[in-house]
Amino acid sequence: MQTATFGGGCFWCTEAVFQTLKGVNQVVSGYMGGELKHPTYMEICNGETGHIEVVQIEFDESIISFDELLLVFFKTHNPTTLNRQGNDIGSQYRSTIFYNGEEQKVQAEKTIEKLSEENVFDKPIITEIKPISEFYDAEDYHQNYYNQNQGKPYCAFVIQPKLNKFLADFREKIKPELLE
Repeated sequence: MQTATFGGGCFWCTEAVFQTLKGVNQVVSGYMGGELKHPTYMEICNGETGHIEVVQIEFDESIISFDELLLVFFKTHNPTTLNRQGNDIGSQYRSTIFYNGEEQKVQAEKTIEKLSEENVFDKPIITEIKPISEFYDAEDYHQNYYNQNQGKPYCAFVIQPKLNKFLADFREKIKPELLE
């Protein structure tokens, strides 16, 4: 198993997307990149701890590659906005790839370079690429959030439309049981 760690805005949205992929065994929402040990959601929400809402993804490289995960990451959030994803505003929502080894760093740099050369986005990609640091699990009520709270307004109006678009664009990568 390999590990990928991405910050792409609200971890509820990011988690919901990556949980659907074949080859992804586990997705854990949490915090990374700050100085405070064992931060809480309330502490990182003020934007002063330096932490980013991230998902840590355990994946089987024989089924899905890190490059494919990077493509999903870039396709499902806006990597051109600083400290913002839609209505979610704050430094905890910045676009970040925490690489686990030199190979992931190089792959992330090449992906950004390729997307930039192809003008995939209207503005420059400002995604940070940083070495992996201490990961702190988010509180239990944040884990598997979408699957446990589909009736809540944020899930219905923010996550579900994003997930629907993602499922249509990446149908061949989705776990078969989710397509039934």
